[in-house]
Amino acid sequence: MALRLHAQLVTPGPFHRRHLTTKHSGGNFELSWKRTLEPDILVFVRSVSSSSIGRSYKQPWLTCTAQVQTTGAVNLAPGTPVRPTSILVVGATGTLGRQIVRRALDEGYDVRCLVRPRPAPADFLRDWGATVVNADLNKPETIPATLVGIHTVIDCATGRPEEPIKAVDWEGKVALVQCAKAMGIQKYVFYSIHNCDKHPEVPLMEIKYCTEKFLQDSGLNHIVIRLCGFMQGLIGQYAVPILEEKSVWGTDAPTRIAYMDTQDIARLTFIALRNEKINGKLLTFAGPRAWTTQEVITLCERLAGQDANVTTVPVSILRFTRQLTRFFEWTNDVADRLAFSEVLTSDVIFSVPMAETNQLLGVDAKDIVTLEKYLQDYFTNILKKLKDLKAQSKQTDIYF
Repeated sequence: MALRLHAQLVTPGPFHRRHLTTKHSGGNFELSWKRTLEPDILVFVRSVSSSSIGRSYKQPWLTCTAQVQTTGAVNLAPGTPVRPTSILVVGATGTLGRQIVRRALDEGYDVRCLVRPRPAPADFLRDWGATVVNADLNKPETIPATLVGIHTVIDCATGRPEEPIKAVDWEGKVALVQCAKAMGIQKYVFYSIHNCDKHPEVPLMEIKYCTEKFLQDSGLNHIVIRLCGFMQGLIGQYAVPILEEKSVWGTDAPTRIAYMDTQDIARLTFIALRNEKINGKLLTFAGPRAWTTQEVITLCERLAGQDANVTTVPVSILRFTRQLTRFFEWTNDVADRLAFSEVLTSDVIFSVPMAETNQLLGVDAKDIVTLEKYLQDYFTNILKKLKDLKAQSKQTDIYF
């Protein structure tokens, strides 16, 4: 579905065409950006030529289109200056978003959070001292009001599991970037996924890469940060099931992921935000070490003091399930997410050396939390609480 914003909320753009060629799996990807004047639709199509299989084809997974206007842009100058400390966090209730909000408030920023209307209000954000505004990336007309008086947008939003991937992660982001450009936002921080440029067969990763290029082409002053994985996600996936003696799901793949604490991601983000030399750059944040699933499970077992009940899912089953769901239109989105799972369970490493990035940011590698330290603190606190609860239960026993 193409998006069209009101004429006063979009910026004009002259006719131009750009090409970028990159290598992938022995073949060439030709990335074509095209903006035409009539009907003035911005198109991003990735075509693949693979010499290894002797044929050429277009990737069917994603063709992103977004309509833009060429007339009627609002004149923003002269305007009222905005404070550099005024930021809008998009996706503020998520695992990373809430850490961005807390860090920003701790560092003295004026924080506004874009939150979709929901049955359970995001009261914890208000309790922390942030301002909460209701808007929806799927409804472009609700976006402009959230950007009034904002200097910097920090975009860590992603679609909910029950939503089509393109709804928020592409169509909504196109609307947000266009509004930010039209309303004179000074800086835009976008979180992407490591290796997204290497997996066009995975819709979520292709959309992230597509959004990176769309943001770059917009002319906005921006920073793109690619992430490998969150340590916080391992708690519900491994730590809690082991403590509750429930099944832990894993695969037989040797994938390695350099998980990072979202608090460290937030801290490094604001260091980058204040460094003018990083404007327009692509950064990748990775933890100190890349871990396999089995290594994470073994670490959790040791810290919990009990064995895990591991259920192993062969990668071949994931592939078969993905292909099966492709046969039915109503399961297409399930297949898209299985494609992402398949990449995460393939023989790849989601990690990069951080020495150059740490030097650029002026960060000491010793200050980055390791997974051992993170999980040790978690299990120590949880086991202490369980011990205290058990002691309190004994003290309240009544004997006759």
